[in-house]
Amino acid sequence: MPSHNQYKQSRSLFERAAAVIPGGIYGHTTPANMVPGEMPYFAERGSGCRYWDVDGNSYLDYMCGYGPIVLGHVHPEIEEAAERQRRDGDCFNHPTARMVELAERFTGLVDFADWAVFGKNGSDMTSWAVQVAREHTRRKKLLMVRGAYHGTHAWCTPGKGGLLPEDRAHIITFEWNDAASFESAVKIAGDDFAAVIVTPYHHPLYTENLLPAPSFMQTIEASWHKRGAVLILDDIRAGFRLDLAGSHRAFGFTPDLACYCKALGNGHPISATAGRASLKAAAGRVFLTGSYWNGAVAMAAAMKNLEILERDQVPAHLEKMGRLLADGLVSAAERHGWKITMSGPPAIPFLTFNGERYFYQNQAFSVEMAKRGVFFHPHHNWFLCAAHGPEEIAETLVAADEAFASMKAVTQESAAA
Repeated sequence: MPSHNQYKQSRSLFERAAAVIPGGIYGHTTPANMVPGEMPYFAERGSGCRYWDVDGNSYLDYMCGYGPIVLGHVHPEIEEAAERQRRDGDCFNHPTARMVELAERFTGLVDFADWAVFGKNGSDMTSWAVQVAREHTRRKKLLMVRGAYHGTHAWCTPGKGGLLPEDRAHIITFEWNDAASFESAVKIAGDDFAAVIVTPYHHPLYTENLLPAPSFMQTIEASWHKRGAVLILDDIRAGFRLDLAGSHRAFGFTPDLACYCKALGNGHPISATAGRASLKAAAGRVFLTGSYWNGAVAMAAAMKNLEILERDQVPAHLEKMGRLLADGLVSAAERHGWKITMSGPPAIPFLTFNGERYFYQNQAFSVEMAKRGVFFHPHHNWFLCAAHGPEEIAETLVAADEAFASMKAVTQESAAA
């Protein structure tokens, strides 16, 4: 097991970063979101479902870059497709045929999609989709779930700096799985109800992840349809891990627009929005561009990635391995007197300790797992990839058994003292 000094190079790099980069490491990968000083700060390389930090420590990776790695790090077929395109070029004065091919492939896969556009980040797509909904309806009000994450633009960012009251003047929030709360928000919006944006299930930080209650999504679907509003699905996090036709299929509803990113390119930077034919004209009137958004390399990678996801039936594999992991963790915890809850879909699970309010036990568990070569996040849902197999799950559960035992011993020693 690595010593407490296993992150010497990470700490050294962070000191250098802090001198020239605001915050040293910013955004969702900041050490402040994990356990500062007790987990790695910088990565070096990856392969399959493992990665190595700059100190040479290896980890079974259950974050997968916060979701983009769906097949495994440096997947040979993906990288071959990307390199083949890279030899011909990536950024041109015009898009390449890859854009057309990917749009054809995308609309053939996502079951309600009549058209698709592409960007680089999830936040690009959710913000553009909101504009399309407003252009289509000629209305302003947007309904969203309280605590939901939809990106970094001013209307939705969880940050506080640089914002104006006007940025969220037309945002109305409602509670997840609360039909009465949603209907109240609809009444507030009134005749100015442009759209509602939802994730397929609720996955905020620092809490159990919640699947939709029976008929909750259908209640939303019926309401927006009746009022002529637009239903936007933010499928950035779950897309192509639950169902290749879109995560809405797993929960029995159909959106007007759906936004995708993480698992689309297996680590290559690409995002997408798919929509119904009825919104195509409005979409054409909302400006959408970026210097690198037509990048052919990421599109070639995405084409191959979608092919492999379908060929290898990856969502079914992720669900099977996720259930194996969740059941094993619950059993390991019980053997050592811990009660845990595994929430969220099996492919995108999250562990919480029952009765724990401030996540100290989650943090301690993640630190113990990191010492044993397994990377779990203490506050954010995890992600499985196709490279996680029965052997890797078994290795993880051996580490978990040791970690739960170590935590129990420390707790007992503290109580005795």
